[in-house]
Amino acid sequence: METNGTAKNYGMEGDADLQFLLAGGDLLKVRSRSWKKTRFYKLQDDCRTVWHESKKTFRTSRMFSIEDVSAVRMGRQSEGLRKCTDEKVEGRCFSIVFKGRRKNLDLIASSEEEAKQWVSSLQKMVAKANNLNRQQKTEHWIFNCMRKADKDSDDKMNRKELKDFLHLINIEVDDDYSEMLFEKCDKSKSGYLAGEEIEHFYDLLTHREEISVIYGAYAKTGGLMSAENLQEFLGKEQRESASLEDAHRLIQKYELDDAAKEKKQFSKDGFLMYLHKPEGLILNPRHWEVHQDMSQPLNHYFISSSHNTYLMEDQLKGPSSTEAYVRALLKGCRCVELDCWDGSNGEPVIYHGYTLTSKIPFRDTIAAIKEYAFKASDYPVILSLENHCSVEQQRVMARHMSSILGPALLTKPLGDTMPARFPSPEELKGRFIVKGKRLNKLEACFATEAPPGEKAAEEDEDVTEDEDSDSSGDEEEKKSKEKKKLKLAKELSDMVVYCKSVHFNGFEDALRNLAFYEMSSFKEGKATKLAEESANVYIQHNVEKLSRIYPAGSRTDSSNYNPVPLWNSGCQIVALNFQTHCMDMDLNQGRFLANGRSGYVLKPPYLRDGATEFDPITLTRGAWLQHKTLHVMVVSAQQLPKVTDKKSSIVDPLVRVEIFGVPADVAAKETAVVENNGFNPAWNESFQFDVYVPELALVRFTVEDHDSTSGNEFIGQYTLPFSSLQMGYRHVPLLNKNGDALPSAGLFVHTMMLDAE
Repeated sequence: METNGTAKNYGMEGDADLQFLLAGGDLLKVRSRSWKKTRFYKLQDDCRTVWHESKKTFRTSRMFSIEDVSAVRMGRQSEGLRKCTDEKVEGRCFSIVFKGRRKNLDLIASSEEEAKQWVSSLQKMVAKANNLNRQQKTEHWIFNCMRKADKDSDDKMNRKELKDFLHLINIEVDDDYSEMLFEKCDKSKSGYLAGEEIEHFYDLLTHREEISVIYGAYAKTGGLMSAENLQEFLGKEQRESASLEDAHRLIQKYELDDAAKEKKQFSKDGFLMYLHKPEGLILNPRHWEVHQDMSQPLNHYFISSSHNTYLMEDQLKGPSSTEAYVRALLKGCRCVELDCWDGSNGEPVIYHGYTLTSKIPFRDTIAAIKEYAFKASDYPVILSLENHCSVEQQRVMARHMSSILGPALLTKPLGDTMPARFPSPEELKGRFIVKGKRLNKLEACFATEAPPGEKAAEEDEDVTEDEDSDSSGDEEEKKSKEKKKLKLAKELSDMVVYCKSVHFNGFEDALRNLAFYEMSSFKEGKATKLAEESANVYIQHNVEKLSRIYPAGSRTDSSNYNPVPLWNSGCQIVALNFQTHCMDMDLNQGRFLANGRSGYVLKPPYLRDGATEFDPITLTRGAWLQHKTLHVMVVSAQQLPKVTDKKSSIVDPLVRVEIFGVPADVAAKETAVVENNGFNPAWNESFQFDVYVPELALVRFTVEDHDSTSGNEFIGQYTLPFSSLQMGYRHVPLLNKNGDALPSAGLFVHTMMLDAE
């Protein structure tokens, strides 16, 4: 509970950066050109909360947790700082970017040196917080709750503070039990707990009976688990073909007790540590890395794709921001959308046309994309242009893309001859691909002169995407008038290489008349209908060409649609509103969790074969049918957060396990409710699922707080590909509604997959 103990927990005793933050200092907070105010900021003694004063009458201070910080960025990188400050203060500026929808904190230090010190110190603390191991995070969380409950800050806990503490860690205990627990720990009979008594209390609370039982069954060497015992556990329970060397490696890596490590044995603490590490998690650790063949043509992959990428909220009046592009790219998105319109001073802007959404300069957007495109993944980024600009401003767009993106921008096909198919993600690493209208065929790149009858460079051309048909009435009329006037600038047209946008006039027309690089965008309703009624033809179409799906314009709240049926039909660019947190986005995050979160996932062979007979609806016999039986036992959960801030609220959790995939595989089962225990609820309930097409299936674990009157409330979820599941006893991390990890919360399950035939 003391600073020193927390610093030790972080491995930062005597660290200069930590001391700098603990001392704190004045910074200029920037909200607008006219609102810039000095505020004092300092790191609290818990080493995880930053406090800053507030001048508001009823608010003495404000805090934010280091764990809520997504990034700390030096310079005038945020829109707020670019708009509200001058270039001369560039070196003194920095921004704190938060997870979820919380606004950036834009700050100016008194000198460049001080700004650098704040940024490097905060970045170090954020990295430390992210790298704390599971056990440390648990202790951190518990001790922080103890600190909050210790109202008089005397490092002791009386009965009242103990009760507050139990509420904070989300466990309901009756008065008799609370008293018994207190008496058990209060060895000194002083009426409060201090020092070792608090540790004993902590041990009682963190005891995991289910782990003790599993460990006890295999700890056959004087009460400890030898390497041979561990090898037996890995083979029998975890279904891993582990050697004795593998067992030795795990003990070396995770055993905490030096004496046990010396004897090549696992203590219970070491065993629990292993179960919380990548080797013990539900997701196959090999899938954390790029492990698929990345040399196939681009259209043979599912590609993580965003719609209206510029929006932070809804598409009627929500703010547009370059930060929205940064967030999408850092989540592994590989196809971003740019809605381009004429702006003032000859500079094109990005926003949602005919609405009240705010506008951002096209140039700033391209600069933000350039900076963050390849931080999460090295594989190509597709810039999907929705072009509503005049020829003059299209030329400006082309100039900005060319000057900012430089040689990374693909402006002609790879190789010296006309390609017959797409290049691979591997060949396109670090490159930007423009998707939009093109005036002529790609073959023109290799012709010495324009073929007779080739379109003039700026002939009337419908340069907008199919999305224009989303509107109705006056707006539709406005748009059709605008369409007639729009022309396409040659400079922009020439930048479109492998993703030329064309209207879809049926599968037969596409087969007969369209080249491989000519692709169509489908509104969700049209695409879903094709996926239901002509799935096999749609799959064959996508073996040769790219398809992009986008949400209906009627979704003014920027809600999403279910992407799974579209993936089942081989559609690659299934674009979702990344800014909207919902089950559909959870499924998208789950689909792209594997393959190193690279944003590219190789489609199964039967979605890459031009002669395929696969149909996800009728499921005729074929290589895709690999009938498996999945057994899932939901054992327990740990440290589920409360869904409301009300002190009296305690979670009544239940767990739902769902399968998403071809219609025959879709299923859901749920556990009973455990009342009044979010701290260590236990279910020990088993479910069985039949999965016929495992390569297309996703598994989703959801934890909810049961409420019989108003419907259950979401606590956390985790979605992953069926083919990434590890067998045996596994911990399942939980993500909040924003898709960020809940620091200490998790599920503990046992999974078993068997061939059904």
